[in-house]
Amino acid sequence: MKKLEQGLFVGERALYNSKDLEIVDSTFMDGESPLKESRNIKLKNCIFKWKYPLWYCNHVEVYNTTWLDTARSGIWYTHDLKIIDSFIEAPKQFRRSSDINLENVTIPNAEETFWTCENITLKNVVAKGNYFCMNSKNIKIENFTLAGNYAFDGAKNIEIHNAKMNSKDSFWNCENVVVYDSTIIGEYLGWNSKNIKFVNCTIDSEQGMCYMDNVTMENCKLLNCNLCFEFCHDIDATIHSKIDSVKNPYNGVIKALAIDEVILDENLIDNSKTIIIEEKKNV
Repeated sequence: MKKLEQGLFVGERALYNSKDLEIVDSTFMDGESPLKESRNIKLKNCIFKWKYPLWYCNHVEVYNTTWLDTARSGIWYTHDLKIIDSFIEAPKQFRRSSDINLENVTIPNAEETFWTCENITLKNVVAKGNYFCMNSKNIKIENFTLAGNYAFDGAKNIEIHNAKMNSKDSFWNCENVVVYDSTIIGEYLGWNSKNIKFVNCTIDSEQGMCYMDNVTMENCKLLNCNLCFEFCHDIDATIHSKIDSVKNPYNGVIKALAIDEVILDENLIDNSKTIIIEEKKNV
């Protein structure tokens, strides 16, 4: 593998179609698409300052590298990518890419990041931005912090452990999601989704968990959650807190310490298909 050290690369497609190349302690200045169509690339301690640095690439390893805000839309149509101990300031990162592994990465401007990607693994990632992981699939996440609305819209096959999310309208239009040991804050959680499971989670969501099919909640707490489970099918919810209100669930079992208000409109649902248990009343 050829090695380039302390390089200063300028101009469009500065290292276009490179192969078997290690780049160390180098800066990519102005000039679009410096590594477009490259293969088997290793980057260490580098800085990207301009647009589209890694498009149509394959087999890329990146360590301790920085994308400035101006390096926007940096990684599209790229496959087999690992990024470790890095800082990505640029928005619209990762589009139509696959087999992506990020560890110890901060993304402070994650607007429209991870769109239509697949086979994503994130560990110790901090991100801020709207529409994170839209229409992506096969996602595994551990130790994750996100501030940004509409996360995971349209995504499929998601497993998340130990997350803190401040995200309005998160997990909309999703399929096959399981979230463990996490805190989720944001209105209208999970609408129009199916096969969704929350385990040991704390959720603060006005009108959360509505219009869902097959929603499971195990050992969860619902804080400031009203009008929950409206028009949901196949509910299996064990809530170790009070619920402010439950409205018009289609069917299932809802168990909570207490429920301040239960709204059941017989013109819209069959009340006999839902079992509601308030545990404190049974003590």
